[in-house]
Order: sequence, then structure tokens, then C-alpha cells
Amino acid sequence: MKRQQMILGAFFYNPQGDHRMSWRHPSAPTTAAFELTYYRDLAALAESACIDALFIADHVAMWDTFESNIIHYANARLEPLTLLSALSAVTRDIGLVGTVSASYSEPYNVARMFASLDHLSRGRAAWNVVTSGMDEEALNFGRDANIDHGQRYRRAADYLDLVQLLWDSWEDDAVRFDKATGIFADPSKVHRVNHHGEHFAVRGPLNVPRPLQGYPVIVQAGSSDAGKDLATRYADLHFTRCISIEEGLHYRQDINERLNKTGRAADSFKILPGIQPVIGASRQEAQEKLEWLETLIPDRMGVDLVSSWCGMDLSTLPLDGPLPQLPDEANYNGQRSNLTRLQSYQAQGLTIREVGRRVSGAGGAHVIAGTAKDIAAEMEAWFRAGVCDGFNLMFPVLPKDCSDFVHEVIPLLQRSGVAQTEYRAGTLRDKLGLLRPTNRFRMD
Repeated sequence: MKRQQMILGAFFYNPQGDHRMSWRHPSAPTTAAFELTYYRDLAALAESACIDALFIADHVAMWDTFESNIIHYANARLEPLTLLSALSAVTRDIGLVGTVSASYSEPYNVARMFASLDHLSRGRAAWNVVTSGMDEEALNFGRDANIDHGQRYRRAADYLDLVQLLWDSWEDDAVRFDKATGIFADPSKVHRVNHHGEHFAVRGPLNVPRPLQGYPVIVQAGSSDAGKDLATRYADLHFTRCISIEEGLHYRQDINERLNKTGRAADSFKILPGIQPVIGASRQEAQEKLEWLETLIPDRMGVDLVSSWCGMDLSTLPLDGPLPQLPDEANYNGQRSNLTRLQSYQAQGLTIREVGRRVSGAGGAHVIAGTAKDIAAEMEAWFRAGVCDGFNLMFPVLPKDCSDFVHEVIPLLQRSGVAQTEYRAGTLRDKLGLLRPTNRFRMD
């Protein structure tokens, strides 16, 4: 179903903002960033602007491959499902997107948690499926290194198929609550899944009735070939990165071809590139804000992040020298989308120091620095050109940059008719223009 206004998600990568060193900003919170009140206020701010969803990012490890970054950036964050369950009680319309790894969790537990969140929120749950590309994560789950890239995605496909079967194990009208006869549910409408895949064997059924949305909204962000294949087979929303209309249209064409091969309509799949808006009263002020943010990044942390992205220790190389020869993508077992970004920076001739500052700040997202009018105009141009269905908003410093965007950019987008001024009725799927999935056990 085509939606006329852009879909907007507020992305929370770190508690204090999407700039990796946002905690150093004078306006950033300290311990309050781990309290419910802080997130409740952020959610209320986003709902006041009719933003569609809150997106809580996650890793299941502290990033410290080449040196202990706890002195600069420990990647400390709250567990997403716990946080979103609490937020479901203090919000009404906004979608609740939580990241859970398909590499280091069990399908039955995840199916149960998201079904529970969907019921608690009255149909506003969404699952961002990740396959986890950090060795640090593997070391927390009994492995010596990360799962092979291709194996991760094959496992994720089996995982997703199983989770959806578990959500289908209760038909929509299975629960009867017949107090007179003592029949809680119709046994003909509650099904064992008896799943025996390459990676999992689960009998079922789930011990939670079917989610209100049928399936919580599925989100996926992988931009490798394997990631895009997984996304176009299972996902409803796809978070990606692009830096121009031309690049975005090329990406859209690729995605549409993959959707066509799976028999899916293009409208069933919403593309949301990530952008990091840096707002100033003038373009010069915005540029100065961006440059000042870069000064918050210790060079050693930037070097370590680049090292993590390419799987090589770069700490002994000259900071103002070029990147070394990067690994071959076909044999690289980390996050290939990050490796691709490093390859583009290498082609631009950036030094290790410059690359470190770029990836430490925006994390590879497209930065739009300018006035509120500049930012709104670029977003509208991308949307009207068909590049995307909306944007994943990655605010550098919270809560200030989110507040500035809500009060300065959102009104401009609403005035031009590309941002909604009120929420649609219904579940998150209804609000996003997504169809409710049919139950695979239903015979009629």
C-alpha cells in the first residue's frame, strides 16, 4: 500500500546520541541516560512530531578488539526489549523497534518476546534482525570467532522462517475463553510447528497467542548481497545508506529486481536510508558544529574503530598516512557493508586519521549539515525522487538535536505535505501502509 508521507524513524544508537563520542558533549546526559524518564521524554518528543517509530540499536558485547575502549567508548546500553516494554506503557502511537541478534539468541524466546511486546503495545512492535558481525559478540557466547558470513545469513533465514511459523502457531481466532465449558482455546487452531531446519529443531506451539499485527514489523539493515537477499525475502523495512539521489535510485532498482524474483510487490518493502542532520542557524554554523563534534573523538579510538571495521590492527601505521590494502570482500567475515565504506574512503584518498573521525562521528551515515530549510529540502528531494520511503534519523547528540529537528525541520516537512501531521489509526503495520500477513496454518 502506497503511503503519501515519508516514514520517519528516530534512531538511538548510543544513549546520548548517534555520534560515537556524544557523551562528551556538554549538553549530553550522564547517568540519566540509563533511566526510564530520559527515554520516556524522548519518546514523548518524537510522538509530538508524529514520528513513526523509535529504533533502539544494540550489540551484545563491548567493542574492544584491538584495545580496551572502555576509557573512551564502552558501547554501554540498555537491553532493547526491556526498555521498549517499559516505553509501551507510556506511549500510544509510536512504533517500538528493537534490535535482537539472530546469531546469539534462540528463535522460540525471540518469537515469544516480540509477540508479548506486540500485545503489550497494542500492535506497535518491530524487530530489527541483525546477524552480529563482531568477534567480541561471539566471545560472549562460547565461540572463538564470529560465525562465517555466509553461514550467518543462511542461519538467519532458517531463524526467521521458524519465528514466523511460531507466530502463526496460533490462529487469530484460536482463543475462546469459554468459561462455561472450560475451553480456553480451539485445539484445531493451535498448531505444533515441528520445524526441522538446517540449524534449528522446534516443536512448538508458541505459548503466546498470535501477535496483533500477525507478525511484528520485520526490519533489516544488511547491504551486502546476502543481506539484501535476506531483507527482500523477509523484511518490511530496510535501513540502508546512500549519499546521493543517483546512488539511491540505483539501490532502489537493485532492491526492486530482488523483490520481483521473490514475487513481492515493491510497495511491500519500505527503504529508509540513515541520515545524520546537523542543524545550524546558518550553513556556516552547521559546518562549525560538525567540525567541533569531530574534535571530541580521540585519534586512538578512531584508529581502533577503523581497525575493527577492516579486521586489521592499524595502530602501528602513520595516522596521516593512507589506509593499507584492505581485505578481499568475498573472504571477509566481518560486516561487509562497513568494509565497503572503508573502500570508498580509500578511493577518496583519505588518511587513517580522517577515516577514523568520519566513522567515529556519523558511523557511515550520510551527514546533512545546514539550516533547517536545507535539511528539509534535501529530504523532500530524495523522497519525491523515489529514492526512499522515508528516513532513519540519527541525531548526533541527544536530546538536543532531536528537539531541534522536531521543532525546526518537522514543521517544514509537514507544511510541504511530505510529513504526517497526525498518526493513522491501527497497528504499526496499518500506520506504515503494510499488509497484515496471512497465517500459514489457516486452511481457508
